Amino acid sequence: MAGIIGKKIGMTRIFDENGAQVPVTVVEAGPCPVTQIKTAETDGYTAVQLGFGAQKVKRAAKAELGHAARAGLDVAPRVLREVAVEDGAEYELGQTLTVEQFEAGDRVKVTGTSKGRGFQGVVKRHGFAGRPGGHGHPMSRNPGSLGPGTDPSRVIKGKKLPGQMGGTRSTIRNLQVVRVDGERNLLFIKGGLPGSRDSYVLITK
Repeated sequence: MAGIIGKKIGMTRIFDENGAQVPVTVVEAGPCPVTQIKTAETDGYTAVQLGFGAQKVKRAAKAELGHAARAGLDVAPRVLREVAVEDGAEYELGQTLTVEQFEAGDRVKVTGTSKGRGFQGVVKRHGFAGRPGGHGHPMSRNPGSLGPGTDPSRVIKGKKLPGQMGGTRSTIRNLQVVRVDGERNLLFIKGGLPGSRDSYVLITK
């Protein structure tokens, strides 16, 4: 089964049949047309390329418009994503995938771009405890000793240090679909998803 591209609307809560509240992220997912089909014979692997949204014609490149026209689309999609599919799965160019392929209780994997936090220290970036808070410690949030001195006389690769935080491709697995709204193209997924509001995510089983 292929996935679907969606846009984060925000978080809310819904109540299950037992009256317990469930925190969910609402995603406007699809409809997503199939813009390209990749096969093992032509590309070395099997996948489908999905589109989402629509660009203004004057802002789309000619290559984007031509690529969309081959799939029978009038406008170029705003977002394109590739989804791997099983051998033998049948898809047609221009076919539209919707949220109807999901059901409540499905387990999904969500990929998006996490929020960018800029350059951060080790306390915020890696959760370091910091130095003692009392007596006015002069370096209460610095990382401390960085590693061996004489041998090997360098900082070991992979050491947790200050640096750019967030703004990277992030995937969360084993999330649960709580509700599917086919009329409004909405998916209600339990928990939080990577990215800010109005950011795009890829949802696959």
